Amino acid sequence: MPSYDYYCAANQQTVEVKHSMKFKLSTWGEVCEQAGLDLGGVAADSPVERLITGGQVVSSSSLKNPDMPPCASGGGCGGGSCNF
Repeated sequence: MPSYDYYCAANQQTVEVKHSMKFKLSTWGEVCEQAGLDLGGVAADSPVERLITGGQVVSSSSLKNPDMPPCASGGGCGGGSCNF
């Protein structure tokens, strides 16, 4: 399940929450409920903003084929068949 960072301007906190891609949280109360946190004195209806994150980094050593495809390393591949 993917994780998302939500920022609350009311308390200047960023919280990481895991949920399905089709779900989006819009209030501090929803973030706290999903993350199992206490509201901490902030109104449950305080708006939150989902932040854009860079995603997780995958180490090449964890891949079955750790070699970079030719097109990703600057070389060419046959008609773009590698989807890069």
